[in-house]
Amino acid sequence: MENNQTPNQVQYPQPMANDRPLSIGEYIVMMIVGAIPLVGLIMMFVWGFSGNSNTNRKNYARAMLIMMAIGIVLSIIFSASIMAALGSIAAAGR
Repeated sequence: MENNQTPNQVQYPQPMANDRPLSIGEYIVMMIVGAIPLVGLIMMFVWGFSGNSNTNRKNYARAMLIMMAIGIVLSIIFSASIMAALGSIAAAGR
């Protein structure tokens, strides 16, 4: 064998540049940008679905989009139940 490998040695692929871990500073910047109302939403879509984005950034952005969707659904359900309760109280007071 000319490539200096033993027969049982396994070749693992090298991690791509997009798979490097994000630093703490990059996570903090992502959280700050995500907190800006409209810009944060747009950037989460950009980071979550762009082809050349870091894998860790992409997964974080997709997780945040899922959490935002869950928050919106729960807010709608909660608001509807509060409005129904207030409506029944107002109807009973007439």
